[in-house]
Amino acid sequence: MGNESIRVVVGMSGGVDSSVAAALLLEQGYSVIGAMLRLWSPPGFDEDNRCCSPDAVTVARRVSAKLGIPFYVIDAQEIFYERIVQTFIVDYQSGLTPNPCILCNQWIRWGFLLQTAIDMGGQYLATGHYARVMQRSDGMYEILKGIDPGKDQSYVLSALNQDQLAQTMLPLGGMDKQAVRNFAQQHKLPSAKRPDSQDLCFTGGRNYRDFLRDFAPQTNQQGQIRTRKGEIIGEHTGLADYTIGQRKGLRIAYREPLYVIDKDQDNNALIVGTRSELGHNKMIVDQFHWILGEAPAAQFVSDVKIRYKSPIIQGRIDMINKSKMEVRFQQPVRDITPGQRAVLYDEDRVLGGGVIISAQTEEVL
Repeated sequence: MGNESIRVVVGMSGGVDSSVAAALLLEQGYSVIGAMLRLWSPPGFDEDNRCCSPDAVTVARRVSAKLGIPFYVIDAQEIFYERIVQTFIVDYQSGLTPNPCILCNQWIRWGFLLQTAIDMGGQYLATGHYARVMQRSDGMYEILKGIDPGKDQSYVLSALNQDQLAQTMLPLGGMDKQAVRNFAQQHKLPSAKRPDSQDLCFTGGRNYRDFLRDFAPQTNQQGQIRTRKGEIIGEHTGLADYTIGQRKGLRIAYREPLYVIDKDQDNNALIVGTRSELGHNKMIVDQFHWILGEAPAAQFVSDVKIRYKSPIIQGRIDMINKSKMEVRFQQPVRDITPGQRAVLYDEDRVLGGGVIISAQTEEVL
């Protein structure tokens, strides 16, 4: 029995990556269906939703026609708003800096869309992510980095579980971006020259600060800018406007450069400090999801990413319970941000990921 008996639903966005993923699977003989999610946008901003704008739908439809595969647009606005947008707003109201793309992959693409794919008779869901899924000899599945280090997206897939991975295909994991572009051009795919998207899809083409001013105005209440010692040196425009490690845009005059080092949510105060005060050597990570179901040991050393685009840092992991840990670094690490996801790696293999809930500085004896 060949691949033609295996139906794969490809999550399409109108971009070059998902288009090439569909084309590759078709070349490999699979029965391919293109599916695009219609996600929520602020009223009046449908044209600017980068994941599913009318233009993106048109391009995805043209790609599907070029490949000769069925194409469907699936309404996911309600569940997307409930699961992703509302969580994003609540997290910012709580003083956190979330990564909604990870939740979207967990609940929307590999939740809602995967179930829709199964309902359509599909055995697998495929996307254009740059990562790899590998089945081990014991039947368990692992996530590996994509071979293109500049495009690796294993970080944003770190919340997927074994059932989801068992029904996942990632055709681009073994390719670099230029090879994908070349393939699209050689096959004259309508998406070949479309630029990569960078912004959050649901903010209507605006930055997240403007979005929050409309949908969570309480996150933009003015307050004091203080040093760690309590000295009041300015006024901020709303805690949501700032990120840990930020230097530009503070609009304060001081004898040396200052950086955002903390947010005092209870007192609506932005805490700033000098470069020497920036960074922490310990963080607490909770709600940790292990790809293989459990931690490799009670204490171990691992490679750590604290943000999607951050470099790998080695840390010592001490388990507090099955899903909570302390992570210690040899040197202070900048930009540890509560609400972001910490992902652990063993070389190219994703061990799992969880939410950073606090950053601390621990005296080294």
